Amino acid sequence: MMRNFYTEDPNLAFLLKDYLDLNFFQWAEEELIEYGELCANEIDERARHTDQEGQPRLVKYDKMGNDISYVWRNEGYLKTVKQTYDRGIVGYLHKEIPALGKRGNYIYSFAQGYLLSQTEPGFYCPVTLTMATAYLLDHYAEEKLKNKFLPHVLATGDVELYEGATFLTERQGGSDVGANETRAVKEGDHYRLTGEKYFASNAGACGVAMVLARIDNQTPGTKGLSLFLVPWKKEDGSNNDLSIRRLKDKLGVKAVPSAEVLLEGSKAYLVGEASKGFSYMAEALNLSRLCNAIASVGIMQRAYLEAKSYAYERGAFKQKLKDFPMIRESLVNMKVKQEVEMSAIFSSIALFDKVASGQSVSEEDQALNRLLIALVKKESAEQAVHFSHEAIEMHGGNGYIEDFVTPRLLRDAQVLTVWEGTGNILGLEVLRLIQKYEVHHLFFSKMKKELDDLPKGLSEEVKKVVTAINSAHVRINQVCQMDQSMQTYHCKRITKWLSDIFECTIALTDAARFGKRKQAVAQIFIDKTLQKDSYSLSELTLNHYELIIENPPIYSELQRT
Repeated sequence: MMRNFYTEDPNLAFLLKDYLDLNFFQWAEEELIEYGELCANEIDERARHTDQEGQPRLVKYDKMGNDISYVWRNEGYLKTVKQTYDRGIVGYLHKEIPALGKRGNYIYSFAQGYLLSQTEPGFYCPVTLTMATAYLLDHYAEEKLKNKFLPHVLATGDVELYEGATFLTERQGGSDVGANETRAVKEGDHYRLTGEKYFASNAGACGVAMVLARIDNQTPGTKGLSLFLVPWKKEDGSNNDLSIRRLKDKLGVKAVPSAEVLLEGSKAYLVGEASKGFSYMAEALNLSRLCNAIASVGIMQRAYLEAKSYAYERGAFKQKLKDFPMIRESLVNMKVKQEVEMSAIFSSIALFDKVASGQSVSEEDQALNRLLIALVKKESAEQAVHFSHEAIEMHGGNGYIEDFVTPRLLRDAQVLTVWEGTGNILGLEVLRLIQKYEVHHLFFSKMKKELDDLPKGLSEEVKKVVTAINSAHVRINQVCQMDQSMQTYHCKRITKWLSDIFECTIALTDAARFGKRKQAVAQIFIDKTLQKDSYSLSELTLNHYELIIENPPIYSELQRT
């Protein structure tokens, strides 16, 4: 039987129907049904081949001994490239969708990314980098540079595709980007870059890379970094004075070539103001963190689907696995967390779309945007690892065998806790936002307002969340009175509190608007998340098993207003 990741997840349609206007939704659903089938079948088979036998390979030298630093990718991988980019996963963020006569948005693009990540998060990484490249060029490049390169980054089969990349990390710095040593020297209307990038994903596969480097007279630290566009090839097709030392032998996401890249006088073009390179890249990092969250929740969904499928097929002790109460509890807990996580991420995407589109937004909205992105990135990445573990355990010994997708899910999920900022880095980001903008006051005020606006049907759950808000607010204010060292000690703890409160509020707003099933989801989620007595005995998950796991499509409950 042909699978389809879109039709197997009516919660996605539920969210899209809520965020997109009717014409856009109807067009998008047709596209996503096609793409969902493609991801669940052809692309999934190619992903397995790439992971096991068809990984990217570095061809360092040509037959004459010249350093060509060519990265080979298998034919199936290249077919996935075409099928994905031609559907506008990047292009329609910045140009019109022909069938609609208007530009797309991040909600639709991330829906595509969510389907793709269920089969191949390693391929969604290059898409993410291309999205970030397009964002930076569209927002900050001068017209001449934009006109030359942006159409290729946005290609949907109309012109040659230039995939993107963002080269930040250097060996001596890692997360400390201010320690970067790559130098830029002006030469006419361009620059020459010299230095090393130590973890450069999509190297050799990209057409252009966005690179941070320091112009010689710039100050130390992040404030002295400038942003450059570096074509991978010269106009004659030869290498742009770039060489790859080696490809990284990674635990997972083996589809994406990650390399150590040497820039040896590479031709580059300044993007935007020389003093704002790190600031520009930080904006793109917010986009990449949302992509990371989408990849994470995609793995969560695939892990749930594999666990459920196995539980319904596998027999043990003269019963199906699904008939055992502890299996039912695991499936309900997975589905509830995945749906709430999805809804929280799409809420964050909607705010990001508003900020990224250049609409008039306040400083408070921008701070809240950064906060919510940090929250969903950290929580979803950790949950992707947990869900992969749960799916393996559901399969027993089979879950550890590479004949099944579950080992790859776990290997691929693990990097999502590291890419675009570890939990420690995200905790520090939340702490900075609290120190600079007092964003926790804004956040709690927004959460309380959303709860105040709810009807009275879930008053007990609302009371639990308001109590949690008040408690967290007091504790964070206490932390703010501590010295800097102790504030950093508590920053990850604070991040978890805020994530829990955000997701509980999201669960309740969905429950108030979308019917009985979402009410059950919210009740279970809040009971588990804000549980006071860890030794309490509850049968809540069992009581709602049929409603949550075997219920008809969710989007049939959605009543548009």
